[in-house]
Amino acid sequence: MSHLSRRLTMVMPLLAASALPAAAQAPAVMLFRVVSPRDEIIIGLTQAELAALGTGPEAERIARKLVADGQVGAWRYVVGRAPDGSTRHAAAGRVAILRQETYRIEPYTPALPVAPPPG
Repeated sequence: MSHLSRRLTMVMPLLAASALPAAAQAPAVMLFRVVSPRDEIIIGLTQAELAALGTGPEAERIARKLVADGQVGAWRYVVGRAPDGSTRHAAAGRVAILRQETYRIEPYTPALPVAPPPG
């Protein structure tokens, strides 16, 4: 076995393991952009909160809840500093999204890490 073959044999398992998609693990919080006539905010729902809304695409679950109940409670997310000084999305408190004030709900893919909500 040549020197190159031995190196490839040792490196290939490491490359295969690092190539696993990050999406294989569901994020603790999924973020959504909610657009209203006045502004837009970023909200987050935990996997448990989303599961309680039923099945189907996540944005549609939220929309169905809005139509059925007239409002949805969620965590409001803002960009802030983590204790270590890094920038991240963090929960700023609970908000109620009202059906009458909502034009659009869309999944939001953050460029920064997302902290789980408190408690």
